[in-house]
Amino acid sequence: MATAPELDSLDHAVVRVTQGGLALVPRPYHEVARQVGGTPAQVMQRLQRMLDLGVIRRIGAVPNHYAIGYVANGMSVWDVEDSQVDDLGRTLAQSGLVSHCYLRSRHPPQWPYNLFAMIHGRDRSEVEAKLGTIAGILGPVARSHEVLYSSRILKKTGLRLA
Repeated sequence: MATAPELDSLDHAVVRVTQGGLALVPRPYHEVARQVGGTPAQVMQRLQRMLDLGVIRRIGAVPNHYAIGYVANGMSVWDVEDSQVDDLGRTLAQSGLVSHCYLRSRHPPQWPYNLFAMIHGRDRSEVEAKLGTIAGILGPVARSHEVLYSSRILKKTGLRLA
């Protein structure tokens, strides 16, 4: 069993300050440093170390797609051969047509789908066009598919430290 990495009080402070997002200022790491009582170099070094150790998975922008005009959002679900799902998922992820995709368990006979891929569009016709392109990419290996449209916005967050 792997041992958990040692994190000190500065590491914990950096996580607490950044877990809700970086400040929208010209020098966000300087702002974090001010809040935790460290230097910008320490903050960046600590974040890189925690990334390297797997304590945090990524640092990246999470745009609100509704705010930038992508209001039609559909989770496309596909029934593909289990032996091909990893390769097909990689193909879709690299296609530029989806924001993310992943493998999920089937629950036959009601739910035969194992490949999920999120499609965003400015309207449903744009999502449907992308869906058609994806169907062409997957070809006959996609035995069936559906698209499930978002009906409300859910706030997504990861683990939060108190």
